[in-house]
Amino acid sequence: MLKVMSSLAIKAAYLELVPQFEKASGHKVATQWVGMVDILKRIKAGESVDLVIGSAAVVDELTQLGRIMPGSRVDLVKSGVGVAVRAGARKPELGSVEALKRTLHAAKSIGYSSGPSGVYLSGLFQRLGIAEELKPKITQTPPGVLVGELVARGEIELCFQQVPELLAVAGIDYAGPLPREIQAITVFSGGISSAAAQPEAAKALMTFLTSADAAPVIRKKGMEPV
Repeated sequence: MLKVMSSLAIKAAYLELVPQFEKASGHKVATQWVGMVDILKRIKAGESVDLVIGSAAVVDELTQLGRIMPGSRVDLVKSGVGVAVRAGARKPELGSVEALKRTLHAAKSIGYSSGPSGVYLSGLFQRLGIAEELKPKITQTPPGVLVGELVARGEIELCFQQVPELLAVAGIDYAGPLPREIQAITVFSGGISSAAAQPEAAKALMTFLTSADAAPVIRKKGMEPV
């Protein structure tokens, strides 16, 4: 059994692709879906898996700590940050930085994640000079929670997260990506655990996820092959 610990960002494409890998390779895959903060925490603490999938920065950090085999990192997909509202709600203006600032000013409540997109947005709002204005109406979700689910329930008006994580949530409408000049692209990578019991199977899965056959599914789910 190939044991994987993965970021939620690639879940939609992964769930469609892994059964194809299992059928073609004969390997069975068991996957834990974990927020980026908890991936770091659990792998640092010595939790045993074969393959870790997270942001390239997380994979590199775990490699430096000796938890992932040096040289095993494979870049799998890349994703930008998008915006969503509750299904049926008016879609906000996102065509420029100024339009985004007007949208944020008008929103009654705003949500973002604890993952790479949330860290980026926190810094972005500081750089745009609107962090203090927005602070009272921002909710940051705990690791592993899809922000779109709060929007779908009507708890938050406007949310930001990796595009595939927004597309995976029912009850919300994807409004579009951040303006190009302030977009943040995150690369999601795989790395083989230093304690892997199935290193060859882990390598084979990464090879499959970066194959030409996988690319159409990756694009369909809101990401791009690397």
